[in-house]
Amino acid sequence: MQEQKQNLKTNNVSQVLEALQPRLEPDTRADDKAPVRKCYRYLTNRLTQIDYRGAIEADLPIGSGEIESGNRHAIQQRLKISGAWWLKENADNMLALRTTRANSDWGNYWRQCGEEAA
Repeated sequence: MQEQKQNLKTNNVSQVLEALQPRLEPDTRADDKAPVRKCYRYLTNRLTQIDYRGAIEADLPIGSGEIESGNRHAIQQRLKISGAWWLKENADNMLALRTTRANSDWGNYWRQCGEEAA
């Protein structure tokens, strides 16, 4: 694991994929029971996006901690409005919409809703 982490940090993704290749689960196994195959697919689908070395050199975070912290902050900011209360189902729906808006995908969401209604 440490060797593969180092390979990712130095942009040697091909070495990580080579190490995963012999451990790939059969296609007949469901994705939720095939973590190696899911990891392999994740990496191969993002080869042009993976630049850990560049991120490290630019002193950017490469972990998910800052993103998770930001999500908690954004969610709590909306859910803890004074006087507000939420049913779990309503909160989940509101957070999905808030995330859609934050991702600048608001227009696509409404277009998709229109297509489903038609």
